[in-house]
Amino acid sequence: MSSFDSVDTSTTVPTTPDEAVASVEAAVETPAVETTPEPTGPSFAQLGLQQQLVSALERKGIRHPFAIQTSALPDAMAGRDVLGKAATGSGKTLAFGLPLLHRLGQDVQHGRRAPRGLVLVPTRELAQQVHDALAPLGQSNGVQLAAVYGGASMYRQIQQLRRGVDVVIATPGRLQDLINQGECSLTDVEISVIDEADFMSDLGFLPVVKELLDQTRTDGQRLLFSATLDGEVDSLVRRYLKDPARHSVVTAADAAPPAEHRAYSVSFPDRLRVTEQLAARPGRTIIFVRTQHGADRLADNLQQVGIKAEPIHGGLPQSARRRALEAFTDARSPVLVATDVAARGIHVDDVSLVLHYDPPADHKTYLHRSGRTARAGAAGVVVSLLLPDQVGQAKRRFRQAAVNTDVSRIRPGDAPIAELVAAGVHVEPVERPVRPSRGGSSSGRPRREGGGDRRPRREGFGDRPARPAGERPSYGDRPARPAGDRPTYGDRRSPGARPTGGGQGGRPSRPARSY
Repeated sequence: MSSFDSVDTSTTVPTTPDEAVASVEAAVETPAVETTPEPTGPSFAQLGLQQQLVSALERKGIRHPFAIQTSALPDAMAGRDVLGKAATGSGKTLAFGLPLLHRLGQDVQHGRRAPRGLVLVPTRELAQQVHDALAPLGQSNGVQLAAVYGGASMYRQIQQLRRGVDVVIATPGRLQDLINQGECSLTDVEISVIDEADFMSDLGFLPVVKELLDQTRTDGQRLLFSATLDGEVDSLVRRYLKDPARHSVVTAADAAPPAEHRAYSVSFPDRLRVTEQLAARPGRTIIFVRTQHGADRLADNLQQVGIKAEPIHGGLPQSARRRALEAFTDARSPVLVATDVAARGIHVDDVSLVLHYDPPADHKTYLHRSGRTARAGAAGVVVSLLLPDQVGQAKRRFRQAAVNTDVSRIRPGDAPIAELVAAGVHVEPVERPVRPSRGGSSSGRPRREGGGDRRPRREGFGDRPARPAGERPSYGDRPARPAGDRPTYGDRRSPGARPTGGGQGGRPSRPARSY
């Protein structure tokens, strides 16, 4: 792959540590780093952006483009394919959203119509975030946007599509469901955006992404943004982008992870006790676990000792995920227990601690998780709690992530833990109006649809890509388990609820199964 055609840099761009590794992995030319503290480039109007959009940005207090926007906007507005590489929080949404709105706003259509713009994102939270950022701008020049993703009402999404939209912002699985039902068509799409392409690849969405892009106009414009440009992402670029303009933003902070990284070896019983002590510190904390059941269980354990904690994972209804994220953002519930699906979907400033309760699968996931703290120049701490048999693999992961940290043995209440607790920074909670709930849940946790302790029913499997026949289903952020490693949920069914003897018709009785 050739070097980038156009490069701009700025230290005003917030970054995450995954760019440090991404800059090594991507086969691109490394741009020089500037240290100018204030934006000095052209304004949005000077870049040629439609005046309605310029005025809408000013009403939102956005007057100066970020580096990636200054670099990418001219090519994107001219209709050229664009390949962008920039960190989370660097302004990527406007870098692809403004050209999308600008070009479609030149020929506004009304009435029932198929979308002419498509934005594919990996997670529900990111789909909603992109919609919330672009929809008010689209209102200024008559471009209508709709967000479609799993976990939300498909009926409402269908009604919106039937009324007619110009841009659909979607997770791949839900969009594929709507197309299969004849409720959406991509044949008129002239501008396609793939955001967080590397994370799409990690989740196994790229085959579905390719199926969707094949349905768009062959002469259409494609804009792709990714932190890394190797492997499957590279194949996507070579297949769908024609002579793309390449734009990268690198800052001085990318040279090393900005957060303080610590790793401790703990016994299995001590891990929960240390977690309770760290979660009780002042400030926002995100705790990462491996499975959905583990997130629910750990959040329950923390609530039982008086810590306001909420779980967030792909098994919850979207309404519950939204309420949990709102409570965390407002600091009403300062602890969020998340699976890896949230590593890219949570963009909240002032997260002072990221805790790896379960180790990540690889060094990229470690950096994605860790990037939730030390954002926009703020301080942050990343702590890994490792069982003795996890230490060796964790050390290899640290080396691959260019993180220099030792692993020391600790017990609950030891000096390093007390030091971290004392260093917490209090965040004042913001109260929202309490919505009355049917049935009156006694806990502060979002009430699951269906009531009780039953797992929520997935509607259309949401943002999960379709799978070949006979393949075992994959539930988004839940990693595959080896045979025989299925957890039991005995606490969710009262003892004796299933008969254990007395087979019918002479058949031998079977032992009761745990659920």
